[in-house]
Amino acid sequence: MATIREESDYDSSRSSLTAPGSRRSWISDIGSSSSVSVRSFGGGAWDAPAASCRHKPHKANQAEWEAIRRIRAAAGRIGLEHFRLVRRLGSGDLGNVYLCQLREPWSTGCLYAMKVVDKDALAFRKKLQRAEVEREILRTLDHPFLPTLYADFEASHYACLVMEFCPGGDLHVARQRQPGRRFSISSARFYVAETVLALEYLHMMGVVYRDLKPENVLVRGDGHIMLSDFDLSLKCDVVPRLLRHNSLPHNANAGRQLDAAKPSCVPPIQPVLSCLFKGVNKCQAKEEAAPKPGNDGETVDSGDASSSESGDHIHTNPEVVVEPVSARSKSFVGTHEYLAPEVISGQGHGSAVDWWTLGVFMYEMIYGRTPFKGESNEKTLANIIKQPLAFPRVAAASGKEWDEHLRAQDLMTQLLAKNPKKRLGGCTGSAELKRHDFFKGVNWALVRSVRPPEVPKPPAVAVPVAAVQKKVVMLSRKERLEPYNPVVRPDERFEYF
Repeated sequence: MATIREESDYDSSRSSLTAPGSRRSWISDIGSSSSVSVRSFGGGAWDAPAASCRHKPHKANQAEWEAIRRIRAAAGRIGLEHFRLVRRLGSGDLGNVYLCQLREPWSTGCLYAMKVVDKDALAFRKKLQRAEVEREILRTLDHPFLPTLYADFEASHYACLVMEFCPGGDLHVARQRQPGRRFSISSARFYVAETVLALEYLHMMGVVYRDLKPENVLVRGDGHIMLSDFDLSLKCDVVPRLLRHNSLPHNANAGRQLDAAKPSCVPPIQPVLSCLFKGVNKCQAKEEAAPKPGNDGETVDSGDASSSESGDHIHTNPEVVVEPVSARSKSFVGTHEYLAPEVISGQGHGSAVDWWTLGVFMYEMIYGRTPFKGESNEKTLANIIKQPLAFPRVAAASGKEWDEHLRAQDLMTQLLAKNPKKRLGGCTGSAELKRHDFFKGVNWALVRSVRPPEVPKPPAVAVPVAAVQKKVVMLSRKERLEPYNPVVRPDERFEYF
């Protein structure tokens, strides 16, 4: 699927850095109306180590992270001279992504993905801001299903980002290996659940992803997923809100979903939250009921009103919603088959586009194709706007399997609502999705401890430093441009780029 860029906010010139044999975009435009203060690439902005990169609790025990910290502590900085480039992973007219290792003998086995962009080319095409926004996003991330930025630095006129290397490839390639080129319902549930948690975290950080597709969902060595490529992301402000179940938006399945998954957490301290969560956006305002008299006769907001079936005025468990639903961008950005209707219409879009793309992502995982694909990009866009959602016929081996398909189709139907205000997650985000019957039985707090459907084999690319130092083979241009193969000869190394 072709990736399209936004035209309204930035210059229309564009580039796409794509891995060979994949639809996956490595480097492209980062466009948005952003509240982030963007610094120039010059003046040492990339030379200074990011404070947020020094402490990553979710990756603190990784050998790769410890090796980076050890070199930084010894040398005071980390740069290109500390890395050995092993193989090109993706390439384009602006830069490259390399599989790399540290040169230190004790770091053998620590693999990284280094994203290299040409600053001169970015400046010529007026895209320095886009690359800087991506770097700022990566610096703030600390989540099990999102990439870790180990280091970022400059080398001559190149800007380098050192991130995690995922040996399992992406879910687009993984789907091709499945029977019928589609995932089972249980496997799709696993990957979709982890993607929901990743999007939930991004939204809490004020990031609208906008480019979810199987090519951008990588598989780590342990089989769990990692979202990649934030070059189309929108950075915006987000205001936390406190909602109770009786003030949540209603839909056809709301009552059933609430009964199926009532939260069991202890209610937070009310006086503290009343000071923190005062933000009210349009979605909440439309759903809030009229003021009600409280126990002491005073008027209280429906979000703070008590409710009980027995009339005992027992408070329901509140729900904290941190969703950038009020974010608005009119940028035309994304991948054709995954574009939300509001993006195509140009009327402005917010975080609800990520839940639309999640629906298309889930559809492709289960049925092997996207729901609105047409004969051309123009036909695809027309189908997204006008064509109703339809599901292909499936053969179920049992009644239980058929019920799972029905629950999956119900979730996709609600995610692919063309009106973002009626879309599942459009107003209160991931909280609505987690209550859906499709995720019944999912322990959201322990998803990262569940055994994945597939665990990739470790890559056979680590080579002892002593062996490399004895003989350095310089590859020809043709050899360097060959597609990446995880099983390589010991002498296929190069010491430069």
